[in-house]
Amino acid sequence: MIRNALLVALVACATIDPAAVHAQGFVDVESGAAFTGYNDVRIPSETGTLISLKTDIVSEPAFVLRVRAGYTFGGRHTVMVLAAPLSAFGSGTLEEAIDYQGVTFPVSTKVYSSYRFDSYRLSYRYTFVENESLVFAAGLVGKLRVADIAIMSDDAYAHRGNIGFVPLLSALLQVKISGPFSVLLDADALVTPFGRAEDALLAVQYALSDRVTARIGYRLLEGGSDGGGSVYTFALFHYATMGMTVRF
Repeated sequence: MIRNALLVALVACATIDPAAVHAQGFVDVESGAAFTGYNDVRIPSETGTLISLKTDIVSEPAFVLRVRAGYTFGGRHTVMVLAAPLSAFGSGTLEEAIDYQGVTFPVSTKVYSSYRFDSYRLSYRYTFVENESLVFAAGLVGKLRVADIAIMSDDAYAHRGNIGFVPLLSALLQVKISGPFSVLLDADALVTPFGRAEDALLAVQYALSDRVTARIGYRLLEGGSDGGGSVYTFALFHYATMGMTVRF
């Protein structure tokens, strides 16, 4: 009986996929505040007024929440999905008349703005280096962008929405400092003749356990496009963030 049981156990072990042994899922949650560095909009890009959603219409700091889930298999291959919504709201009294999306807002008008830039991403990374002091991984990202910029007053309303797909490059660099502490650089970015997009996090991490890591850091979100007669929009946001990764 014992011999048969051992035989069954040996056969079971032999049939286990070695890659499954290294499989690991994780969930990452990040929150904080986003501050407008600049946010320049001109729609249509050739005939509209160049509007700053930082100075002409002053945007308030925005609460942000990002959620990412992923799965690592084979020890080196990681697939991730990310939801990163962003909404910033502002208000101001116009010092000069503006034209936005074919709607004119007269001088001295009290106006309000709504800036939405939601990002949903599917990513793949390959870990090239992983040892006691350094982790380096790189890969590709498919990003779905859901954007909407609205300006409104008591008498008028104008908005421009857009949904688009953007490919990005992705990289992660983690350097262990001492004990449970490490420094993390995590970025998705791409620059083309039509526009650019950069989303980069620099953070200090603390390993609470083998499965839970906490961090505080700074995130930069920047980019935009000049649509050549259609849309001109470029924005920069500074994030003060804290986050946690749980592996299972």
